[in-house]
Amino acid sequence: MRALQLIEDRRLETVDLPLPPPPALGEVTLRIRAVALNHIDVWGWRGMAFAKRKLPLVVGAEASGEVEAVGPGVSSLLPGQLVSIYGARTCGLCHACREGRDNLCEHVSGVHGFHLDGFAQEKINLPARLLVPAPPGVTDIGAAVAPVTFGTVEHMLFDNARLQPGETVLVHAGGSGIGSAAIQLAKRMGCTVITTVGSNDKIDKARALGADHVINYRDDRFEGVVRKLTKKKGVDVVFEHVGADTFAGSMLCLKRGGRLVTCGSTSGVSTQINLMQLFQQQLKLLGSFGCRMENMANAMQKMAAGQVAPVIDTEVGFDDIDAALKRMEGRDVFGKIILRVV
Repeated sequence: MRALQLIEDRRLETVDLPLPPPPALGEVTLRIRAVALNHIDVWGWRGMAFAKRKLPLVVGAEASGEVEAVGPGVSSLLPGQLVSIYGARTCGLCHACREGRDNLCEHVSGVHGFHLDGFAQEKINLPARLLVPAPPGVTDIGAAVAPVTFGTVEHMLFDNARLQPGETVLVHAGGSGIGSAAIQLAKRMGCTVITTVGSNDKIDKARALGADHVINYRDDRFEGVVRKLTKKKGVDVVFEHVGADTFAGSMLCLKRGGRLVTCGSTSGVSTQINLMQLFQQQLKLLGSFGCRMENMANAMQKMAAGQVAPVIDTEVGFDDIDAALKRMEGRDVFGKIILRVV
C-alpha cells in the first residue's frame, strides 16, 4: 500500500508499505479516506518534534476512514462505516480516560503523525475505542476535520473558556482551519465575533463565515481596533493560537475578568506577560490541547444539522504535499488543505 513518510527534515516520500494484518482483539482495519493538514504537520516536517521519534515516520495527524474489517470483541462498528479518528494513542484505562477526558490521558503514547506513525497511508489498524462514527450527512472531509479543526475549538471555547451566548470573542487568524471553525461555532451560539486576518483578500471570506468585524493585522494594530470596537471595554474571550507575536496584544484586548484560551504558538513558544495586568484585571489564562472524543461527536452533529461546515482551501494528492506544507508555513491559505488518500 502507499504511504507518505517523512524521511528527514523537509523530505517527504511516497513509499510502499506492507498491508496491515487482520485486526486483533478490539481493533478495526480502516481504509483512510482523507487527511486534514495542520500546523503540527508543518512542525514535524520542519523537525520540531518535542519528543523522541524515529524516522522514517508516516505523517498525518487528523483523518477519516472507512471501516474495512472488525476484530474480535468489536460490536460498536460495522464494515463500511465512516469514522473520525482520534489523533492521540491514549491508554483507555487511566482515571482521565475512563472519565472521558481523553486529552488528559496519564499514559498517552504520543500523537499520530508526530511521534507515532500517522494516517497518510491507505490502510491502518487502530483500536475501535479511538474511532468516532460519523452521523448521516457528514462527508469524509467533515469526519477528517472533526478531531483537530473542530474538536480543538469545541474544547477551547466551550469546555475551557465557557463561552456564553451574547459574549464578544476575538478569534485570531480567522483564515486558519481552527480560526474558521471558531468563527462559525461562536457565531452559531449568538456571540459577537471579531477576527484578525493577514491579507485583504481574506476579509470578505471571514465575514461570510459570520465574523462581525474583521481586522487586517498587517494594516492595523488589532488591539487598538478591538478597544475602539468595544468602546474600551474589551472582549470576554480571546481565542489565541498564534503565540508570541500576538499574546501581549491579546491580553490588552480582554475586559476585566476576561478569559484568554490558547492552543498554539506558531509564532514562538515564549513570551512575557504583565503580572500586574493579570491580577489587577483578574484575567484568566487557559491552556488547551487537543480535545475529548465527545467534542468530535458534538462537532459532527452540528455539521450534520447544517449549523457549521468545513472551510476547504484545496485538496491535494501525495505528490503535492511539500507545496501544501510550504503554503501553510507562509500562512497562504484560507481554511483547510485536505490530503486525499482515496
